[in-house]
Amino acid sequence: MDVRFPIGEFEAPTNSTLVDVKQWMSEIEAYSDQLKETVHQLSDEQLERCYREGSWTVRQLVHHIADSQINLYERLKMALTEVDVTAFMFNQERWAELPDSKLPMQVSITILEGLNQRVVEMGNHVTEGELNRSIKLSDGSNVPVSELLAKLSWHERHHLEHIKIALSDQGVSKE
Repeated sequence: MDVRFPIGEFEAPTNSTLVDVKQWMSEIEAYSDQLKETVHQLSDEQLERCYREGSWTVRQLVHHIADSQINLYERLKMALTEVDVTAFMFNQERWAELPDSKLPMQVSITILEGLNQRVVEMGNHVTEGELNRSIKLSDGSNVPVSELLAKLSWHERHHLEHIKIALSDQGVSKE
């Protein structure tokens, strides 16, 4: 297994249906509880563990998940409501070093709880026709709503596995 992609690399879905969306929304709906269960009562030493040399710590991962999900959610809303709009990329590495990444993880978990409720509500009401609406990214790519919904689910599960690896015997202490 490649620890960088413990559940596999993200593969943009093709020909997605509302059945696919229902599955992704189910995964997102369950996520906050899974994350809380995994990081509940961790010591400071455990929070500083990484899933591989040079990777983010457990604490940084939790904050990154919230940061990235916020960005994906904003893109989802723009894709559903705007025409010919461009969303900008964000520097994930730099964001992970900002002071708010040192806050207690509960701050980001609380954000994720509310955000995931909103994502699930949006996903449960998206129509087949809306799945093909898209948003342009600053790198020039177009991302359809179906891909945004799939990535919202994949991204959380991807990093939950990173956290589990960091907390296992395979994990390493931050340099």
